[in-house]
Amino acid sequence: MNKKIAVLICVFFSIASQSQNLKLEDIMKGETFIGVQPVNGRWSLDGKKVYFEWNPNNELGLSTYFWKIGGSKPELASLNDSEFSKFDFKHHPNSDLFYYIDKGRLFSYSAKSKISKKLYQQSSSISNLQLGFEDGIVFFEQNENIFKYDTKEGTIIQITNFKKGKAVDADTDTDSFLKKQQNELFQFLRDQEAKKKWNLAKTNAVKSDIPKGYYYGKNAMESLKMSPNGNFATFRLTEQAETKSEKMEVFITADGYNKTPDTKEKVSVNNLVNTKFGIYNVAKDSTYTVNFSSLSHIQDVPKYLGFYEKSGNKEKADKLIVVQEPAYNQDGSYAIAEIRSQDNKDRWLVSLNLAKGTFEEIEHQHDEAWIGGPGIPSDSFDTGTLGFLGDNQTIYFQSEETGYSHLYTYNLKSKKKTQLTKGNWEVRNVTLSKDKKSFYLTTNTTHPGNRNFYKLAVSDRVLQPLLTKDGAHEVSLSPDEITLLVRYSYKNKPWELYIANTKINTNLSQITNSTTEAFKAYSWRTPEVITFKAQDGTLINARLYKPETDKANKAAILFVHGAGYLQNAHNYWSNYHREYMFHNLLVDLGYTVLDIDYRGSDGYGRDFRTGIYRFMGGKDLTDQIDGKNYLIQNYGIDAGKVGIYGGSYGGFITLMAMLTTPKEFASGAALRSVTDWAHYNHGYTGNILNFPETDPDAYKKSSPIYFANNLEGNLLMLHGMVDDNVEYKDIVRLSQRFIELGKKNWTLASFPVESHGFKETYSWVDEYGRILNLFNNTLLEK
Repeated sequence: MNKKIAVLICVFFSIASQSQNLKLEDIMKGETFIGVQPVNGRWSLDGKKVYFEWNPNNELGLSTYFWKIGGSKPELASLNDSEFSKFDFKHHPNSDLFYYIDKGRLFSYSAKSKISKKLYQQSSSISNLQLGFEDGIVFFEQNENIFKYDTKEGTIIQITNFKKGKAVDADTDTDSFLKKQQNELFQFLRDQEAKKKWNLAKTNAVKSDIPKGYYYGKNAMESLKMSPNGNFATFRLTEQAETKSEKMEVFITADGYNKTPDTKEKVSVNNLVNTKFGIYNVAKDSTYTVNFSSLSHIQDVPKYLGFYEKSGNKEKADKLIVVQEPAYNQDGSYAIAEIRSQDNKDRWLVSLNLAKGTFEEIEHQHDEAWIGGPGIPSDSFDTGTLGFLGDNQTIYFQSEETGYSHLYTYNLKSKKKTQLTKGNWEVRNVTLSKDKKSFYLTTNTTHPGNRNFYKLAVSDRVLQPLLTKDGAHEVSLSPDEITLLVRYSYKNKPWELYIANTKINTNLSQITNSTTEAFKAYSWRTPEVITFKAQDGTLINARLYKPETDKANKAAILFVHGAGYLQNAHNYWSNYHREYMFHNLLVDLGYTVLDIDYRGSDGYGRDFRTGIYRFMGGKDLTDQIDGKNYLIQNYGIDAGKVGIYGGSYGGFITLMAMLTTPKEFASGAALRSVTDWAHYNHGYTGNILNFPETDPDAYKKSSPIYFANNLEGNLLMLHGMVDDNVEYKDIVRLSQRFIELGKKNWTLASFPVESHGFKETYSWVDEYGRILNLFNNTLLEK
């Protein structure tokens, strides 16, 4: 038997001699091998318990557990207690009653008596629970209309009367020949019409207290919201785009017949739609829309169009925008809305005058690439951090104005804008204290790969460090803000739940233990987070896994994380836990592994985030090559023994590496890869590459399928056949290109029951067994 083949047979499923018995079939079980970590931590209404979902006994799914303050260990919650803990409770200050919706029904809950009471139930379910400013006033949505429930009076009143479609006009056919003829010929019909009009006039003379009907055609009614004072309802009407959805073929089905479900719409200017922001004035029983044409820069043309347009004589037009539902101060006297352009290059904050249907612009932000960052979603239909302080005249929001997402305030009376946080780091999450005078902030102040927790008073703007050790802290405040429920992890330690006091440099007390004995039996490495300089001078962070000197085989593998805007060179437990364990296995075999936060990754500010604008496979790929060169220069890696792999965006970068820089990598494994960005979804792709119809050059230079002829190294492609994110069709189209071009050194592994994220252990084992074989075959014998 060939010596290489014998070695591969040994390592395909286990690496027993070198890795303390690390086996692919074990580590690819994921959390079943690691231990299922607690999720969705939350407090009881009285602050005496914490609830969370957990599976410490390796059952078929998660169950709800609780831990009493001062208790010894978590306990299994009853089904009723479990469901109750998940409700989204609304609560008027200083009131005993909490309100919530359960299965489309309205309930109240008394904190004193601990009794729930059903308040409203109909066959049509309700949603969108909102509290009025006045104690005891509750608003909810039913059949796309708002209702007001006065809990003290016990009355329910319909506030709006919105109706889909068009109003029925009794006179729509008055001009028809036959109707005119009948009216001319017969006195009887003329008398009937006169009586009908007389009766209608009498009826209209008596004012009805039913809201006047407002017909909104074929549009979608969205973001319906009531002002706290009950005077105005606002909404957004969105035109329904006539776009074609991609279809996916499903072969493994229960009844033996193929299925072809719709998946997603491809990126296109055809997905840009007209929207209107509407106001219903309760006192006037009238509905009107707001004209935003006077917004600053609303007719500005993106710079990239200058690469295509030979003439600047095009007639200017307003950008298509999306107005988010307003944020109100306590009594509803101020309404602030965030507005986004649908090309996602502009963001406005405006103060609305709901009575007049006008607005005053507070500030405008522009990004020639795309608006985004922590607290500022990159989807124009989402809203970011926005709310009011306790003085009811100062708003707070996040902005990347300095290049990093920071927290700002703006006083609506003095017109003064104040930056509350500063530095080359980001505010990741914002929670306003109950007294609305302080913030609790999650940041990466101490290191881009940490998630620290601070308290900041608006009055002095001093960050008080509560949780700042290396790792990540996901924090939930108790109702009285005295205690913290913390989900914490470190690079080689999975997530667990802890309790801490809300004080400076507090200490954590662990309340869950999730890791299995099998997981704890192995000495998991703590990867070093290193920094190297890219060819353009930018500092790049990466996780480095290195073998002992006597075991090093001078081969290296680069792992490329997915999603693009995601961080993996951090100090906490990775969502890529299977890959983390696989990298430990590779290091046991003597490989050096580098996991790079390339350009476009999360955690490093605006310039880093938008470094891939109009060219995916540009700086994000050269960062990989610079990382490879760093290993060659500093760790004795053989330049001819470097491989690369990754999934989703990581698979895309792998393809770009193998096809646009074919001399750099001996082999690559591309998992669930985008091969042509014109076939990916609208929201993600349109931000980075604009639209295929308006910026075709960006799509062509960013899509691997155009470079298929350059393949030289050994390429393994792996793809789930029921992937509704990156279609299996993507890899089929590239395969056809390879076939037509006569390329031989590529293989495709298809997984018939797997979607974008694999579920079955046997699929993971097969997939990573193939990846391991690829690298052992192509790197170890070179």
